[in-house]
Amino acid sequence: MLRTFLIISLTSVTLYSYSQDKSFEIFLSDSSMRFANVSFYVENADNGDVVKEYNSLKSLTPASVMKLITSAAAIELLGPLYTFKTIVGYSGSINKLTGKLTGDVVIKGGGDPTLGSINFPEYNQDFITNWVSEIRRAGITAIEGRVITDDSYYDYLPIPAKWLWEDSGNYYGAGVYGLSLFDNTYEIHLRSAGDSSQPVITDIIPQECRFELKNRLASNGTTDKGYVFAAPYSNSGWLAGTIPVNREDFILKASVTDPPLLIARILNTKLEDSGVPVSNDPTTKRIQPGYSSVNFVPIAEISSPPLSKIIEVLNHESVNLYAEDLTKELGKKYKNYGSTSAGIEVIRDFLRNAEINTDGMFIEDGSGLSPVNSINTRELVNLLIFMKKKGKYFPQYYASLPEPGKEGTLKNYFTDPVFESRLKAKSGSMTRVRSFAGYFTTFSGKNLVFSIIVNNYSGSQNNIVSGIESVLKEIILTK
Repeated sequence: MLRTFLIISLTSVTLYSYSQDKSFEIFLSDSSMRFANVSFYVENADNGDVVKEYNSLKSLTPASVMKLITSAAAIELLGPLYTFKTIVGYSGSINKLTGKLTGDVVIKGGGDPTLGSINFPEYNQDFITNWVSEIRRAGITAIEGRVITDDSYYDYLPIPAKWLWEDSGNYYGAGVYGLSLFDNTYEIHLRSAGDSSQPVITDIIPQECRFELKNRLASNGTTDKGYVFAAPYSNSGWLAGTIPVNREDFILKASVTDPPLLIARILNTKLEDSGVPVSNDPTTKRIQPGYSSVNFVPIAEISSPPLSKIIEVLNHESVNLYAEDLTKELGKKYKNYGSTSAGIEVIRDFLRNAEINTDGMFIEDGSGLSPVNSINTRELVNLLIFMKKKGKYFPQYYASLPEPGKEGTLKNYFTDPVFESRLKAKSGSMTRVRSFAGYFTTFSGKNLVFSIIVNNYSGSQNNIVSGIESVLKEIILTK
């Protein structure tokens, strides 16, 4: 059956003609899909009717749509107003006459992944300066001791075991620590010249992140193919790959290898710059395993943004760090152990309690960065429907999904007027993986929930996304 639709927007009038169910056939027959695996499922959220199904029980690598599972568990189990706390204080004693602290300034991490984050400029941007002020206000004029971070809130395994080595040194592969800072990201500034020349490192920001980096980069072409290789807690690494030619200031974003030590160093520097000398080098509880802050006296406490805001950034911008942090936080609160494995146990319990069939779900992290995660589209749709019908905090969950063509990871996708105010979804992307899942409304008023995962396609990912857009557009117009 051929249907014709007149779509009127503020800027255009477009005539569409569609033969029902043809777009998906065209999508599958494309040459780039010859060796691909596809799972696709669409269900009517109002009556449970299956609108479209293809290999919906096949387990495939989901990439970042995995965050829909993690964020659902987090907001349902922790609540939208949940916050993380970071406390600064001291141990030891202060001489009331001289102001000398015989003891240590202690930073107690509480798992906050947003401390100093550019994603939350309205929260705690001057927290280190404020800490210095509070320390001085407590009467401390000198420290016969050190600045130490208590980073024992989570375990000391910052990245999931099944992540790729090439990811862990880069900003999107930043690990989770008991105390995080600046999204656990620092900048390497480079200047590049002509083709095949070696770029020059011109700056490291913040300077406290400067350590031994062997430069094996080359200048080539116009795209960024540069990588940072460094392990958590290491003090050396290297740069490899290529960055664009003839750039006066090109920035590679790398993952901080030891955020708790970084924040101790920064606070130490700020204290000394303010006229408060510190006798010993900054450190962390991990480095000093026998350390105990006897008679700890709190000076200042700061809170993170509420969880609803963290999840909104998590799903809008697809921040792996936040998803992994929430995974550990679930383990901390429900299993009394802040590890990835404990958090995954909690997530799986949440799914089972929501009557989601977890058979064939292989969950190795909370963000989807591991290439050995595997889920199916039918059960992901079932989770989205559970959130819509039974979730205590569905409005906040729904608000965390970006609008197509406007914001976040969907800013450059689904820009056709057909999708305007009709679609909210999470995207996923990694090598040979494209995925989408979310909610949309058809022109006939049906409320549908969908998920599509494509693995092992060839050619351009833009070609795959274009095909998916055509499939969803047809459903919006004809169902």
